[in-house]
Amino acid sequence: MLKRFLPNEHVKSVFDIRPEDLKAKGIKGIITDLDNTLVAWDVADATPEIIEWFKLMEDSGIKITIISNNKEERVKLFSEPLHTPFVYSARKPLGNAFKKATKTMGLSKNEVVVIGDQILTDVLGGNSAGFYTILVVPIVQTDGKITRINRQIERRILSWMRRKGMISWEE
Repeated sequence: MLKRFLPNEHVKSVFDIRPEDLKAKGIKGIITDLDNTLVAWDVADATPEIIEWFKLMEDSGIKITIISNNKEERVKLFSEPLHTPFVYSARKPLGNAFKKATKTMGLSKNEVVVIGDQILTDVLGGNSAGFYTILVVPIVQTDGKITRINRQIERRILSWMRRKGMISWEE
């Protein structure tokens, strides 16, 4: 059961995820979280670096869909200037948003990677739905109220995994 909380990869940021590495794994699409994965949770717009990363993926033929548990207004405001499909109020870790995003991209599960900063939503949801998952370090150490609770639970899970030798990275 706890293996569902274990990502396939762990990186410092989305900028460590390169299209050539994804393509080598047969990946043609990305499902990514928004808050604290792409930008800080309290930043409304994409940074120039994120815009460049999206363009790099697009130029490499990799599709991106954003899925977020946040409200439509927040996700739409971020996604539309990037011309990126999105799913809001996703209810991660439940699988419906992941399936919807995959269908929107016209890809199969084994062609899509799930990227996010939370084990309890992004990694658990991606793993439970059968995707390859990449955990990124949260952009900022502050969070909204619900996420703060999740982070406490995540720290306990990560600590247990570290003691069992299942992970080697630091928080």
